[in-house]
Amino acid sequence: MIEVVELRKRYRQATAVDGLSFRIREGAITAFLGPNGAGKTTTLRILLGLVRPTTGRATIDGAAYRDLTDPIRHVGAVLEATNFHPKRSGRNHLRMLAAGAGVATARVDFLLEFVGLADAARRAVGGYSLGMRQRLSVAGALLGDPRMLVLDEPANGLDPEGIRWLRDFLRSFAASGKTVFVSSHVLGEVQQIADEVVIVDHGKLVAHEQVASLTSRAAGTTHVRSPDAARLRDVLAREGIDAHDDAGRLSVRAPAARVGEIAAGHGIVLHELTSDAASLEEAFLELTGEAAPE
Repeated sequence: MIEVVELRKRYRQATAVDGLSFRIREGAITAFLGPNGAGKTTTLRILLGLVRPTTGRATIDGAAYRDLTDPIRHVGAVLEATNFHPKRSGRNHLRMLAAGAGVATARVDFLLEFVGLADAARRAVGGYSLGMRQRLSVAGALLGDPRMLVLDEPANGLDPEGIRWLRDFLRSFAASGKTVFVSSHVLGEVQQIADEVVIVDHGKLVAHEQVASLTSRAAGTTHVRSPDAARLRDVLAREGIDAHDDAGRLSVRAPAARVGEIAAGHGIVLHELTSDAASLEEAFLELTGEAAPE
């Protein structure tokens, strides 16, 4: 189990993490989300013993990473796909890690096949694409057959086939009762695989809940069709609600009930009033105050 309690990290005048607390559920995929600079990577580095917190704690199975016995069998981690010697082959890189952890060499060949790098195992890592280096990082994280994975942007550089492979793997890993804690900016992909999300902004916790619960509460897109669309648009604008023409009907970022009440209050006839569920991206933008993409 991963637990973060009142975690703080200051760098001179900047506060990267500010009183952050959450607990990750075992046997689930939990996504760690936040805008750039929100404190995600700092939190992960503290969790893995690479950075000392100013105050608070981050533990794995009740202990700091440095205090774990045989940590490679507790947690596998991918923080960046750059920690390779460029002239070492993919197989030799994994063999080096395996030797240091007391893992059998046979595990190396199994994992190279598993992540789709068997044909490139003898090639120097310096010639690998970013996606190939990501796959090699995942193989390294799996060497000890850990019960949990901590991944920072693991889909970075992967092609569509690689993203699908990663998605299927993470689902099967969690389905076996193991735990995944993954940071990502690809919110559409996160919505497909995550059971829960932890959202942070400016180093503080914004939300920690199931994806379905979060998206059900966020404002989705309401579609409205009316013979008096121009007046409806003006009325909505006076209520602080922007409406955009979408192929002959208005699209509104507000609950359908609210739009219907406003229209009824002004005697405006509606021919259509439907609503789309909010996406994880829309919920995320609503919670963090980030601008929606153009």
